Amino acid sequence: MDLQSADGVRRNSTLICAPIMAESVDQMLVQMKRAKELGADLAEVRVDFLKNFSPRNDLEALIKQCPLPTLITYRPKWEGGQYDGDEDKRQKALQIAMELGADFIDIELKVAQEFYNFIQGKKPEKVKIIVSSHNYECTPSIEEIGDLVARIQAAGADIVKVATTALDITDNARMFHIIVNLQVPMIGLVMGERGLMSRVLAAKYGGFLTFGSIEAGVVSAPGQPTVKDLLELYNLREIEADIKVHGVIGNPIGHSKSPHLYNAAFKSVGFNGIYLPLLVDSVANYISAYSSPDFAGYSYTIPHKEDGLKCCDEVDPIAKEIGAISCMIRRPGDGKLEGYNVDYLGAIAAIEEALRASNGAPASVSPLTGKLFVVMGAGGAGKALAYGAHKKGARVVVANRTYGKAKALAGKVGGQAIPLAKLKDFHPEEGMILANTTSVGMKPRIEDTPLAKEALKHYALVFDAIYTPKLTTLLREAQEAGSTIVYGTEMFINQAFVQFERFTGLPAPKQLIRDVLARNA
Repeated sequence: MDLQSADGVRRNSTLICAPIMAESVDQMLVQMKRAKELGADLAEVRVDFLKNFSPRNDLEALIKQCPLPTLITYRPKWEGGQYDGDEDKRQKALQIAMELGADFIDIELKVAQEFYNFIQGKKPEKVKIIVSSHNYECTPSIEEIGDLVARIQAAGADIVKVATTALDITDNARMFHIIVNLQVPMIGLVMGERGLMSRVLAAKYGGFLTFGSIEAGVVSAPGQPTVKDLLELYNLREIEADIKVHGVIGNPIGHSKSPHLYNAAFKSVGFNGIYLPLLVDSVANYISAYSSPDFAGYSYTIPHKEDGLKCCDEVDPIAKEIGAISCMIRRPGDGKLEGYNVDYLGAIAAIEEALRASNGAPASVSPLTGKLFVVMGAGGAGKALAYGAHKKGARVVVANRTYGKAKALAGKVGGQAIPLAKLKDFHPEEGMILANTTSVGMKPRIEDTPLAKEALKHYALVFDAIYTPKLTTLLREAQEAGSTIVYGTEMFINQAFVQFERFTGLPAPKQLIRDVLARNA
């Protein structure tokens, strides 16, 4: 198969396979054309989705008219597919597909032996048989996956396929271990949102193919990215075996814009790195599962900033003071993990800039000096903002749902604590500054707000650390109440510049980062 990419540069041999799922042959042919346009290498023709499937006629049309090489799959119900009929008829259809010139066919391990007996060794030279096993419950141990792979090889597979389900992001590590040590071509994928890295890093570890859907959300298995994202967001063609893996560690993480921003920035300066959304349940487990030097750096977001700090070998003094990190780097050489907090740099710089613009304060003095600065939330970002404001000479008030947490943080910055529920009646003076670091108002619950509108008139400036959506209900209502507003995107952009430089050792392409964020707003 011709393995050139659009610009002629292709640094791995992992194929992108687009599942074709439709009820009619005509619809399938339209999807195949679309898959080719998007840049897929291969079409998986899921004939179990066809209504009134007539094997010889339909397969002839699909195989002969497909603009891409074909993988014919006729998945039965008992292996997660749609077909619920006679097994002999199903295997006969796969035999016909081979005769008609399919490039690959997929047969399930449970019936592989039976299928090889059925075709009696009559297999055209060019056809490769994928023997597959799908586990929709979990990802077994390395030993169990290893045994499964041995059984698949013994069954006569040209290509081994094992798909498991991720209950934890660490499950991917077991699959990578198997793929990298196997001498025969293997498709090893971990399904579900926690398995995304297996689909992208298949190209790093030498997976035979990875699946990409034609349309977002229309997937043949849970957690499948689109062909477009594989090629344009993750730059799959350019992934090499020694690529450095970065990502944002959080939970939830689907909303994160960071992968768009860092992958584009890495590409623009020719840095050999990739940046993934990492849905992590336990930071300690993640760090111990991915301890190789290739896992080089991370951004940390809600709720893992404090747990991230506990996993560091060294922590910069500011992060230690705040009690949370926003950035972790694996030091080249000794592999020690260094933790930093750059949240407050981004947010405080954005707030100062907005205050100067609105009241013309001189650049030599921080416009925050002497101001009453109210922080909602006492987690990692709350700590960063409280610490940053205190450092600039502001008087800090911490409002949090759990009063004990507010009191502990306020004590660290010589400030005052109040329960969040009482904040609406708190206005000892006019012209205060408000910073929201809670997740109230974040997608999908964008109509929520952490503070009633009538309370906002006492604030000269309101900042919201949430950046999805950009204009939160809190910011919209603050604007209506006459306050200056500062978007979470500004904090995000400022700290992205710093993190990019930490990850790469290169100056950040600032305009490109702003442009990418604007495009993905």
